[in-house]
Amino acid sequence: SELVVPSEFIEKWMVYFENFSTINPWATIIAVTTVFIGFSWQKVTKVIPGSLVALILCTVFAIVLKNYFGIEVATIGSKYPELSGGSPIPAPITPELNMKSIRLLISPAFTIAMLCAIESLLSAMVADGAIGKKHNSNTELIAQGIANITVPFFGGIPATGAIARTMANINNGGRTPVAGIVHAIFLLLIYLFLMPLAAHIPFAALAGILVIVSYNMSEWRSFKSILKAPKSDVIVLILTFFLTVVFDLTIAIEIGLLLAAILFIKRVMDTSGIKV
Repeated sequence: SELVVPSEFIEKWMVYFENFSTINPWATIIAVTTVFIGFSWQKVTKVIPGSLVALILCTVFAIVLKNYFGIEVATIGSKYPELSGGSPIPAPITPELNMKSIRLLISPAFTIAMLCAIESLLSAMVADGAIGKKHNSNTELIAQGIANITVPFFGGIPATGAIARTMANINNGGRTPVAGIVHAIFLLLIYLFLMPLAAHIPFAALAGILVIVSYNMSEWRSFKSILKAPKSDVIVLILTFFLTVVFDLTIAIEIGLLLAAILFIKRVMDTSGIKV
């Protein structure tokens, strides 16, 4: 039976430790090679992204392992065989709306909308810090709203601006909104015409690329410098970081904002007074 990895942080690592004996050495080699190429390729040239070079080389390596040595590693095609041949864009479907479903869905819809807005604006702020520009919040939210209203008619789910993909775009040379548009068009063309080839991409290579992206977006040097700030700011930073990792971003933002507000009120009380 297929192993189901839980989404919770602690439970997930418990499953990892319990299944260390099932590690695939060839998948590990592919992942480590991807990370090595991704970090070292920029010393060769910055014109061609190292992640793309690593992805192509590791995909070819996975094909050679399968066809000539009979060694298989998990790929997009083996995990999702229904995608191997590509699929046409589904026809739009109009959901059935009535007062009962509206009453049931209005609360979670509002929660999802707020979460999407917060996470997208957070992604935009991370991008601002990386490229030294300032985003337009209204444009970001309007575009996301239009997209999230449209995609459910085609079987899609609400989406947000993702920090990982945003930083991957920036690290590979993207600096304007056109980069995101090209990214979306390119993925659509792959889905429609190149899925038989993309199905051979090993998951280990994708995992290696995510390691590179995670390191680049971690900004550990900035994190280290913020630890020299006042103790109240450090407490908010560490608590928010801990809650984001162990629980999720929603809880971290809620508690982080609440704690920041409390500490701000205390700071104002300590530095002000009233005289009669």
